[in-house]
Amino acid sequence: MNRRTLTPAAAALAATAALLLTACSSNDAKPKGSGEIAGAEEGGKPSSSASPVTSPDAKRPDITLPNDVKDVFEGWQTGDPTKDAVLADAARAQTATNYAIIKGNPDEPAMSFYRHQDALVSGQVWVKSFVDAGMIYTGTLRYFTPDIKMFDQKSAGLSFCLDSSKAFNKNLKTGKLDTSPATKDSYILYSTRLEKNAQGIWQTTKLQSEMGNKKCTP
Repeated sequence: MNRRTLTPAAAALAATAALLLTACSSNDAKPKGSGEIAGAEEGGKPSSSASPVTSPDAKRPDITLPNDVKDVFEGWQTGDPTKDAVLADAARAQTATNYAIIKGNPDEPAMSFYRHQDALVSGQVWVKSFVDAGMIYTGTLRYFTPDIKMFDQKSAGLSFCLDSSKAFNKNLKTGKLDTSPATKDSYILYSTRLEKNAQGIWQTTKLQSEMGNKKCTP
């Protein structure tokens, strides 16, 4: 969200995205950025989303957000079981990161469950920037325009947009909200790589972001 950029450490995490919708290797540049299934949009009309696809053998962590924090995912299902499983875990990776911010814990187990490698490191740095600033956030984060490409049975690329115009930083000590007006930087393009682990979880392993990308701004 644009309000996060008031924290210098958080601002440093935003970088121009090199889209990861092509197969990449472990030698790719480390990601910049971080990270959120409540709604879907089909045919231009909003509707409730179906339950996300879940690996039956995975014991997943609880990442229930408080009532004043919402993650909304629009158009987050394709009808293809494999792609929908990737999208579901990509969404959980975002929510797990937001959950870690709310909990004030960069080492939150839910985040490491859905993030791995570079994406986990950058997520921990992102969460720590909130902890160091004495802030959490409240409001709604809207994720939309997902674009997924399967590389093979165990790897995929996914880009999506984030609208953080309805989310606000909250000072933990004073309880004061930062209600600065939204700007183009409130809209962020994320480019990610996901890999399926031995437990059947599609973990986000790489993540880059670009604030104010024209694909995401209204």
